[in-house]
Amino acid sequence: MSSRLLAGSLATIGAGGTLAGALMESGLGAAPQDWAYAVLGVVLPALGWLLVVRRPDLRYGWLFLVAAACLGLGSLGTGLAIRFHYDGPVVVWMSALYAMYYGLTWIFVPLLFPDGRLPSRRWRPVAWIGGIAIAMHTVGFGLFVTDPARPGQLPAEPSAALIWASLASALGQLLVFLTAAVVLAGLVVRWRRSEAAERGQYAWMVAGTTVQLLAGVLLLYVLSARLWGAALLGIFAVMTPLPTAVLVGIVRHRLLDIRFGLRGSRLHLIFDVRPTVDEVLSGLSTALAATPEPVEQLGRLAAAVRDGLEARWAAVALADGTRMAAGEEEGRAALTVPVRGGLGHIELGPRRAGRYDREDRRVLEALAVPAGLAIQSAGLVARLVNAQEAERRRIERNIHDGVQQQLVALIAGLELARVAGAGPETLGRLREQARQTLADLRELAAGIHPSALSQGGLVEAVEERCSGLPVPTKVVSDPGLRARRFTDEIEGAMYFTVSEAVANALKHAAATRIEVRLTLVPGRVRATVADDGAGFTPDTTGRRGLATLADRLDALGGGLELDSEPGKGTRMHAWVPADA
Repeated sequence: MSSRLLAGSLATIGAGGTLAGALMESGLGAAPQDWAYAVLGVVLPALGWLLVVRRPDLRYGWLFLVAAACLGLGSLGTGLAIRFHYDGPVVVWMSALYAMYYGLTWIFVPLLFPDGRLPSRRWRPVAWIGGIAIAMHTVGFGLFVTDPARPGQLPAEPSAALIWASLASALGQLLVFLTAAVVLAGLVVRWRRSEAAERGQYAWMVAGTTVQLLAGVLLLYVLSARLWGAALLGIFAVMTPLPTAVLVGIVRHRLLDIRFGLRGSRLHLIFDVRPTVDEVLSGLSTALAATPEPVEQLGRLAAAVRDGLEARWAAVALADGTRMAAGEEEGRAALTVPVRGGLGHIELGPRRAGRYDREDRRVLEALAVPAGLAIQSAGLVARLVNAQEAERRRIERNIHDGVQQQLVALIAGLELARVAGAGPETLGRLREQARQTLADLRELAAGIHPSALSQGGLVEAVEERCSGLPVPTKVVSDPGLRARRFTDEIEGAMYFTVSEAVANALKHAAATRIEVRLTLVPGRVRATVADDGAGFTPDTTGRRGLATLADRLDALGGGLELDSEPGKGTRMHAWVPADA
């Protein structure tokens, strides 16, 4: 049976049973208290049905529906007994469900307020005691009334079963009252400790529970004393406080994320005003797509989290200390979720109204995925900017310390030769100096973007780079790869990655043999550089100058892996996406 069908069935039993039971004896000419009872009996099942249908994640609506069904069946059983003067077992057990209704509304409605969950694990014994007390009262009353030794009145010498049933019912009723008093005291404590946004919700529930308990005692006295004139007041006081408390909490304090609002020109109840996970992710994707700056994306992410979960503030914090917040940070974070990979975490301040629940945490955990991507993007951009700045400074330093000084010396030599009328020997020396300067310029240009890469492609550039190395170096490429051309970004990233790996093998590994292998597999260009050098431990030593190039490959959607052990050489695997 689907949840909607079950909810509808319970609501129908509650409302229909209460109405039928109230009007069973005298029909449409019933007394005012009977009509009041019938009308008020519809409020609880209607409220429970609305909550279950529109907020199925909450248990509170089901609690209302079960209580309403017990009230409806109890009312129907009492009405049948009065109408047909029948006190058979079925009718009696139906009437006994009144005890279930009172127990649920006196104990569990305030105990599980406001989201259908216990306030803490410490309240579990109270919940168990309350459940046992309700069962004792209900079963004891049913056994007492249906005992064969009691044909309508208590015998002079009651049986042991009748005595035990009477004691169980009385003890259960007493425990229900005592447990309800304990729950009410706990509710008062939670009200006093609640935040300003929740205080109004708790205040109404405290008032409703207090009035209903006092009204229950009053109604027992009224019924036992047969003061039928005061019965209407007692019925009204018993049946209205808790539904009224919940409805006022909804209207005035947005209880259970429900509010009244205008839609067009009509007044509507608007349920579950917070967006779903899909709605939040969709809005976040649009916001991130419209914000190309990665650091600014973190701010958009924080704003989306704050708005989606109705938090007073939200912040996205990176592992390096970078922090972007939306809203004014006041107080400690009420909810924190780490971003996968240890990249950072998302923090939420207190909610504008109410408390966070499991659905809120599920939304936040779903947002942690795009948060991780945004943090990765921001970190990658920062590393690339730093790498570009470091490369610019390296080129500037090389020009200043190398070629620039050579050009200054060459100009000075030419000026001196002009003044002194230098001979062939001096001119020849200056010519060699000019040739060396030109060679240094070419080498410097090759470090920026080699001409072989622009003219001949990746394989030719790598072969030229490895041709003059002081150790035997073998370059192997797939057939047909030499004639293939790729974008400048792909060819540049692969060339400089291979070049840096070869330089590391010469400088740090003391390699005597190097092999470079270039391959084209479906969807990827791969490069592998292997040497027989000293090797190292990648986890402790790092990537030996390859970190910047790894970021470059990552920005293209590729990656870099190192496989090395001390004494066993090193193998570097790099790849980038490319059409095969």
